Amino acid sequence: MNDEIRGVARVLLIDADGEKQGEMPIQAALDAAREAGLDLVEVAPNSEPPVCKILDYGKFRFEEQKKKAETRKKAKRIELKEIKVRPNIDDHDYQVKMKAIHRFFEEGDKVKVTLRFRGREMQHTNLGMDLLDRMRTELDGIAKVEHEPRFEGRQVVMVMAPR
Repeated sequence: MNDEIRGVARVLLIDADGEKQGEMPIQAALDAAREAGLDLVEVAPNSEPPVCKILDYGKFRFEEQKKKAETRKKAKRIELKEIKVRPNIDDHDYQVKMKAIHRFFEEGDKVKVTLRFRGREMQHTNLGMDLLDRMRTELDGIAKVEHEPRFEGRQVVMVMAPR
């Protein structure tokens, strides 16, 4: 900005109203900016000739910060929701869990399904894997498996993401 623009003899000037003033020497552009009481800011340094604009630099930076904050606010953060189940889950309980999983996928979140074994249930891990396979096939149309079911001690974990 202003006197920090170096290494160029001529620039393409755009005035405070956004109108193109044409190509001119850098000194003439600086004089025009000072006359307007504003700053000369290089907006496209890589073009030939570089494009400079006359504007209030403080206001320009403030507007840029506002735009960035607005885009951050609109951005959806993907969360990882967890559903815990047991291998001998009842049908109605299973349907309630599936309804919650559907809601999470509609909101754009990932779902971590944790299947916990207790006591002698560890001898029947195949029942748990069957349950996870059933969940996977029912959700195949709306979700994809991100991490295959894997054992972590006494529990099996599977992570699914919306399609």
